[in-house]
Amino acid sequence: MKSPRYLTKSRFKLALDCPTKLYYTRKPEYENSADTDSFLEQLAQGGFQVEELARMEHPGGIALIGDDYDYQKLADETRKLLTQDEVTIFEPAFLINGLFIRVDILVKKGNKVRLLEVKAKSVSRERHESYLNSKGNKLQGGMDHYLYDVTFQKYVMQLCYPQWEISSFLKLVNKDAFTTIDGLHQCFKVVADSNLRTRIEKKERLTREDLGDSILTEINIDPEVNLILNQNPIDEVLSFEEMLRLFRDHYREDRKLFLGIGGHCKGCEFKAEQVSEKKSGFHECWTEELKLPVGEIDEPKIYDVWYNPARKLLEERKYFMKEISEEDFKVKPEAGKLSRSERQWMQIEKTVQNDNTPYFDLENLKPEIAYWKFPLNFIDFETTAVALPFFKGMKPYEQLAFQFSHHIVYEDGRVEHFNEYLNTGLGVYPNFDFIRALKKSLEINSGSIFRYHNHENTIVNVIYNQLRNSTESDKKELMKFIESISHSTNKNAKSWKGERDMIDLQKTVVKYYYDPITGGSNSIKAVLPAALQFSNYLQEKYQKRLAEIGVSSKNFNPNHIFLRMEEGKAVSPYKALPPVFENWDSDKLEQITESISEIADGGAALFAYQKLQFPDLSAREREAINKALLRYCELDTLAMVMIYEYFREVCEF
Repeated sequence: MKSPRYLTKSRFKLALDCPTKLYYTRKPEYENSADTDSFLEQLAQGGFQVEELARMEHPGGIALIGDDYDYQKLADETRKLLTQDEVTIFEPAFLINGLFIRVDILVKKGNKVRLLEVKAKSVSRERHESYLNSKGNKLQGGMDHYLYDVTFQKYVMQLCYPQWEISSFLKLVNKDAFTTIDGLHQCFKVVADSNLRTRIEKKERLTREDLGDSILTEINIDPEVNLILNQNPIDEVLSFEEMLRLFRDHYREDRKLFLGIGGHCKGCEFKAEQVSEKKSGFHECWTEELKLPVGEIDEPKIYDVWYNPARKLLEERKYFMKEISEEDFKVKPEAGKLSRSERQWMQIEKTVQNDNTPYFDLENLKPEIAYWKFPLNFIDFETTAVALPFFKGMKPYEQLAFQFSHHIVYEDGRVEHFNEYLNTGLGVYPNFDFIRALKKSLEINSGSIFRYHNHENTIVNVIYNQLRNSTESDKKELMKFIESISHSTNKNAKSWKGERDMIDLQKTVVKYYYDPITGGSNSIKAVLPAALQFSNYLQEKYQKRLAEIGVSSKNFNPNHIFLRMEEGKAVSPYKALPPVFENWDSDKLEQITESISEIADGGAALFAYQKLQFPDLSAREREAINKALLRYCELDTLAMVMIYEYFREVCEF
């Protein structure tokens, strides 16, 4: 006998994203990458730790423990606990009419019930007013999925207990709060493996008083929940209840609810490669809609264009780049560089024509490079930003800078890995020593300084403000140094632009260069293989041993070779590095962390620093992680050097 198919919270959220996914989920024959992605996102954001911290703020709460898939038993256990007049339950379960939910925290006093959904998302308690627009008829703030999730929970609870007065809350991380103890993060150790089994190991004999002042806050969302229940703003036709029944019935009866293809298909977790043994839900949807063979479905899509311009075109049922004409695409040139629309059209045109040759705006790139001052300094930072801070006085998601690499290119072409810094010491606040070491390293010359994208400028601005509020004896000197190599961000009260303001090499790429191999991406890990593929200079140089090419290194031995060619294609030097963690792919970690607004940068280094802050890590594993971090960071700055060398070659300097 088949077990009942209940519409759970996770399946409801899946249906909000795309109702057709209900048909593919929990079927082992279909490809599904979502479990790994959502798990790593929770791990990166600190979701598991925040949830445990939230529970500790409700002493006396009862955790409902049992088989996650024995829905009826969990609901029965919850019902027994709810016979108490006053009770707090962690993960109580409710089952009714084919709908099943578990609530993060429920606080019951008589018929008054507080529903708390815990998230590692951050909010400014001081500035937050509402997730509704000024008219109160639309949702805003990018929290729609969370708000619908809570609405679903309230709806099910109210069906089970019509007499209850339910108030709904999001329990979030308060970005205005300061941690009042050292080592808050270390109080909650995440024990996880690649099989997605997770638990929190709390510090021994940990009490609520040990945690200091709360860094969490509760946001009442009753108005938002009521709007969803009464008006269902994401659907002009169906009420919330009708939409819920539609999802439930199709899932229960294992019928496909197909509402068409479009931009929402990008990144579909049910997409399998042609060589996979798994079925591809993505391809089934597209062949069903377009009646095309699978091979044609894999043609490049319009939503893959850089800075996606696809919405209007998709509404016109144009899905593939080959369907787009110049009439569909308004190209607006800009003086002195490639405009966004020019790059977009170039991507479409080269893709359709199967033209894999790179494009350079040499007229503007040459004077840009000629302006740079030798010796050239290339730097890269590794940082971490976590919900539960490591040190007293820090705010949630406040940045810690613990590593940098510094390469120098001299006018005669010599490349030196001049310096590096790594501070992963237990309980050691790194930021001020980091900036001291960076100052010492960069003041060795007066040449141009390069970063790749915004991260390094953002971080030195963060440290600038940390210094301003500190008692460091050399803070004025360090702040002056930061002003000299950066420009102020909008978040800084003071405005400046330094005489050695770091040059963003990524902007140089975006303004003057496009290569179809990058697929529209301008990340360093996309641009580097493209440069290596087309540069004779790089191929000749970096296929040799380090000892032969005049490039010094602090972490690679003299016999190391950075570039290997396989079947005529350049293999990215990053592929030759072992992962920082055996169980996790470094590229996957990078992708996950870049998608999280609170973090926006990180990858394997973010996870590594967190792991290194726990004292029970073995000396051997600690050393291995530190060595891996040093290799990756060195390669980041060497990659910048290689891109520079490629541009110099093309410009014939």
